[in-house]
Amino acid sequence: MTAAPVSAFEIFGIKLFEEQSEADAEAVIADPQPYKVSVAVNATGNLESVVRNASALVADEAEPASGAAGLLAKARGDYRRIVAALYNEGHYGGVVSIRVGGQEAANLAPDVNLPDPVDVAIVVDPGPLFTFNSVNIVNQAVPSTDPGDFVDPPSSQGFGAGEVAKSSVVLKAEALALEAWRQQGYAKAVIVTRDVVADHASNTVDVTITVNPGAKAAFGDVMVSGTERMDPEFVRRQTGLVVGEEYDPDELALAQKRLDRLEVFRAARLTAADSIGADGLLPYELIVQELPGARFGVGATYSTIDGLGLEAYHLWRNLFGQAERLRLDARVASIAWPIDTAQFDYFFGGTFTKPGIFTPDTDLIAAVSAERTIYPTFTEISVGGKVGLSHVFSDQITAQGGLSFERNRFEDVFGTRDFTTAGLYSGVIYDSRDDKVDATEGWYFAGTLDPFYEFSYGNAGAQATAEARTYFGFGEDDNVVLAGRLKAGVLLGPDLAEIPPDRLFFAGGGGSVRGYGFKSIGVDDGKGGVTGGRYLLEASLEARAKVTESIGVVGFVDGGYVAADTFPGVDDLRIGAGLGVRYYTGLGPLRADIAIPLNKKPGDPEYAIYVGIGQAF
Repeated sequence: MTAAPVSAFEIFGIKLFEEQSEADAEAVIADPQPYKVSVAVNATGNLESVVRNASALVADEAEPASGAAGLLAKARGDYRRIVAALYNEGHYGGVVSIRVGGQEAANLAPDVNLPDPVDVAIVVDPGPLFTFNSVNIVNQAVPSTDPGDFVDPPSSQGFGAGEVAKSSVVLKAEALALEAWRQQGYAKAVIVTRDVVADHASNTVDVTITVNPGAKAAFGDVMVSGTERMDPEFVRRQTGLVVGEEYDPDELALAQKRLDRLEVFRAARLTAADSIGADGLLPYELIVQELPGARFGVGATYSTIDGLGLEAYHLWRNLFGQAERLRLDARVASIAWPIDTAQFDYFFGGTFTKPGIFTPDTDLIAAVSAERTIYPTFTEISVGGKVGLSHVFSDQITAQGGLSFERNRFEDVFGTRDFTTAGLYSGVIYDSRDDKVDATEGWYFAGTLDPFYEFSYGNAGAQATAEARTYFGFGEDDNVVLAGRLKAGVLLGPDLAEIPPDRLFFAGGGGSVRGYGFKSIGVDDGKGGVTGGRYLLEASLEARAKVTESIGVVGFVDGGYVAADTFPGVDDLRIGAGLGVRYYTGLGPLRADIAIPLNKKPGDPEYAIYVGIGQAF
């Protein structure tokens, strides 16, 4: 397989070469040893890329090795890495030669003198392509009729006669064979033997995998360790694992997600006992490490229309030992030059969350807030609160609902008015996006329904909204993404003059129709003023393209309109378009957009610049 003896390499449990320690070579420290690599593969197709991607010499070429010893240790490791890469492509009879300064690396002593820089030549003859002749899984699980326990058959991954004999396919077949048993309650299923025989005369591979499913298991008790301020019994309950229920790996994964949602653990690990008890129960140990009890954060947003916004929060974790959270938020916005504090917006609020109120997936949420906000179309001073429940149905579906109360004073085209409102709020979200901050595929749907009663005028009403977003990635690593958003809303109730303006619909701003002021798009009252409307329709389309790994550009167009009693015509549609740049970080993209209103009206700006974190939607 190689041009000279190399260190031991193990694949499929078989040692392919004589054992030789690299520790001595790596222990010899010398001056930095620069080198230049060339790669030659005697084959067509993508094998050269496969070899290059497997080679540490290629990956680290820009950095000098740690002397001759470090370079030779890297080369000897490359023998193994390249052989494994060839196996993964179905080539079992290849020859790998790595020559350093014209000599085979495996034959050189660690203290050899090398030129500066030294030429390194990787020459690979991959040999013939092998295919599977016969594949067999002994004790393969009978396919489950329960859709929740269904596992794709190994044949779906290329594990079949005539398929290319990739080593990774054998490993996938093993994983699927084990998963099929585990989904049916056999927690300790193991691979007993793996026989892989390559016939170089026929360029074929025979594979026999033997599985021992072991005994069927049910969940046993969960012992919690590592808690400091947390209640161990509450932590155990939050896993949702019930003693006596059939073992299911999906339930274990769900238990881990429930623990992560508590936001109180730096680490939480469920570990099964070594064996299933005589009673058929499999006990677990849950080892946790708690996070500090408090954290805080700050943030900022900016647009040329709405000015600078500064915000901060303080979060207390685990107030009473059951992961209760109290978060206080404060915000000052609409900061512009020249400084005029009378035009500032203020907000202060607190949110208390009690996880696991009825089930491990149900949280109690109570919030109070006070704010003073000056919008382009009205000014609001309000205090309010709400209390309700939030429930996680699955990874994609969440819902919430509860009671709300508000006391408001508004100044708008109808004058100064006071409102007292009580009502219900409800919402559901379906989210299948691959990334919540920078999605490249998936769908997002959100719907709300909020009936209310206003006491000052004695009116009932209801507001409903629906929003959909979708994403389509193209090219290598989804470097180009098309993103679309559509939102609609409707309000049922009395005359506009008797509805609190914050219940009416407005459009405009960074998350709506860019190029226009926040909540500046509404209904013309015929007297030069703007009110909110009963109907809302918005749409956005973005094309996002990465120029480099960290820099991207965006082109977008937004549109929206608000209507009083009937949907308006196309002439009333407000459209904004623009360009943006993105700087991608580990926390998400930093966003800067410039937008122009395409059918501006008196009072609308010439352009608007928006800066923030995350994509626009």
